[in-house]
Amino acid sequence: LAAQGANIIVNGFGDVDGAKAEIAKSGSGIQVGYHGADMSKAAEIEDMMRYAEKDFGGVDILVNNAGIQFVAKIEEFPVDRWDAIIAINLTSAFHTTRLALPSMKAKNWGRVINIASTHGLVASAEKSAYVAAKHGIVGFTKVTALETAQTGVTANAICPGWVLT
Repeated sequence: LAAQGANIIVNGFGDVDGAKAEIAKSGSGIQVGYHGADMSKAAEIEDMMRYAEKDFGGVDILVNNAGIQFVAKIEEFPVDRWDAIIAINLTSAFHTTRLALPSMKAKNWGRVINIASTHGLVASAEKSAYVAAKHGIVGFTKVTALETAQTGVTANAICPGWVLT
């Protein structure tokens, strides 16, 4: 996206400066911003989206890529882990999308790209929360596509296989 001239806002943790530098090298004259929203918290997501609106003029291409994983049998699955996985892997995409759509619709252009997983299509044992969230992302993407079908906004899910993160 940066190589095509898109300004980029990164959200996450880890080597922020390194990520920003890599992105900046990809595109000439682009802006690269960072926001450290906890994607399990609606208020922080709202703050991040306000930052995008204020400093970048909004979001034209939204990539929902937040994700965490935990593996355990259903009866042994810690409730707090379940809640965190659903919040980060599914609910955060709802929040970012609902906040980005009004501006996209006003411009009659926008892209919502949800990173799901093969686990959005099939299941694996001991991954109940992850599989539920990724199936939810696929369904949410379909609803978003239907609700924006008469506009210049599109919504798609990408379902990659296993990725070391």
